[in-house]
Amino acid sequence: MKTYYTKELKQQLVKRYYNGESASDVCLHTGVPRSTFYTWVKSYKANHTASSLEICAVDYARQKKHTQKLENMIKVLQIVNCTIASPLKVKLGELTQLYGEYSVHVLCDSLDVARGTFYNHVFRNKKGNNSYKARREQLSRQIKEIYEESNQIYGARKIRAVLQTRGINTTDKMVLELMQSMNLHSIRGETKRQYNRFLKEGKKDVLKLNFTAKAPNKVWVSDVTYFRTCDTTRYICVIIDLYSRKVISYKISQKHSTQLITSTFKLAYEDRQPDNDLIFHSDRGVQYAAFAFRKLLKTLNVTQSFSPTGRPCHNAVMESFFATLKKEELYRINYHSVREFEQSVKDFIKRYNKERPHVTLRYKTPNAYEQVYFER
Repeated sequence: MKTYYTKELKQQLVKRYYNGESASDVCLHTGVPRSTFYTWVKSYKANHTASSLEICAVDYARQKKHTQKLENMIKVLQIVNCTIASPLKVKLGELTQLYGEYSVHVLCDSLDVARGTFYNHVFRNKKGNNSYKARREQLSRQIKEIYEESNQIYGARKIRAVLQTRGINTTDKMVLELMQSMNLHSIRGETKRQYNRFLKEGKKDVLKLNFTAKAPNKVWVSDVTYFRTCDTTRYICVIIDLYSRKVISYKISQKHSTQLITSTFKLAYEDRQPDNDLIFHSDRGVQYAAFAFRKLLKTLNVTQSFSPTGRPCHNAVMESFFATLKKEELYRINYHSVREFEQSVKDFIKRYNKERPHVTLRYKTPNAYEQVYFER
């Protein structure tokens, strides 16, 4: 049978220990296990405050939790447009708008509403509550943004912590619920399994340093680089046709995400309409190896090729292009706005395709080289 020890008894025994009696003697005389007693010693060690009051760790933790709850109740009372004396229907309407931002205990205690009544109101009316729906949609967008910023690494707890640093109060449970509804999961738990599946499925370097193509739309290469300007970072995803070295698609984004890769590829695919024997080559970045992107390529019968890990030379065409872009354009201009930067990239790519001679193409421009092929 489990023995119950009162708080007063625990403190009394701990006091005997601090008065000089050994832990062995205290445990021997009282029958308390030594491991349990040392836990009490740690929890009930008395600390003297400035007012000479004694407080132990357990009491301090309890008081801290209570203080935090009172602070949150004050915040709730400052936000809602009613008082404790308001009709129940009004109070429920106000509290529903804050559901998920503060705990139900804090919300109900703030306006003296029974928790059972509040839960019944929320679950009965949340589908038709426009403010509740709008808050969920806004929070979902914010969660997805942080999820992509972390390269799909953060789970619910870390995302909730980031939201809190940005002044957005919510709970781990709410973040987890919204992540599940959007099918967002931290890749940490899947990384090794995906990597093993990646190897098992035979994902390999199809090009093997053969940077030639017999015709347009047979081999596309792609990569992402970044450039910092105007105190912000912009990511540039580019796709090049290996036959003519022509930039057939590009996009600029604030985030290095799978969405950036996917949208850039779709833009190129819709414009070029390649046959079924297309090869798409890139590095092994998590965005290119993402399930959603690989599924898209498989649906379109596109063969995916990857550079070996740590071998940038296996995607040398893209490395060369980005070096040219930065040396001939980006490093030479002091940009005053992001819009000016984006226009600069657009103008360079236009000149690159139309006017700039390419050594590999026997000093023809990418557009002219393609034109010769189609005229033949």
